[in-house]
Amino acid sequence: MTGFKPKMTPEQARRDHTRMMRFLALNALSGMALGILVTCGILYFDVAGMGSRIARSSEPLLPLLLIGFPMALIFGGAVTATAIWTMPYERLFAPEPSGRDEDEGPDAPR
Repeated sequence: MTGFKPKMTPEQARRDHTRMMRFLALNALSGMALGILVTCGILYFDVAGMGSRIARSSEPLLPLLLIGFPMALIFGGAVTATAIWTMPYERLFAPEPSGRDEDEGPDAPR
């Protein structure tokens, strides 16, 4: 990535940051929902007998939290990290085109 940074007014920067934070929050929430969905799938399909053991437990809330909360955090973090990794900021920070045709090549006179 180049060191080029576009000049933005404070209002444009504020809108950009708000849009970016909303994008990251949406990805984090969708990842957490995916983690809860995977936890529900593990319990529904009774993987390693976990669903039946929790169903017979006298206190099922604690095992559900001990399985569901870390899964939600891990999936939320992974989806958010992927969203950060694939953000389209290279287009935003790309320098303006010079006005030359693309097929002239780098040795063409300006």
